[in-house]
Amino acid sequence: MDAPLVIDLLRHALWAAFWLCLPLLAVGFIAGVALSLTQIVTSIQDSSFSVAPRLAAFLATLLLSLPWMLNRLVEYTTALFGDFGRYAR
Repeated sequence: MDAPLVIDLLRHALWAAFWLCLPLLAVGFIAGVALSLTQIVTSIQDSSFSVAPRLAAFLATLLLSLPWMLNRLVEYTTALFGDFGRYAR
């Protein structure tokens, strides 16, 4: 396997990982900003106030986006194994 092929393989793997974690990262960012603003406005400094809703948002996003994430992962794996002859040389 030559260097451009390895670079291409790693690039596709990193893009797949990026797209898989993007919904969770976006929801975590939005929930974090919203909860921080709520804490600033209400002067609540309890750590569980920010952790519990953020975890609930993560769980809800994971449950809602899991079919899409699995579909993307199956597509990536199918493309990787379908092109296995190219990588095995």
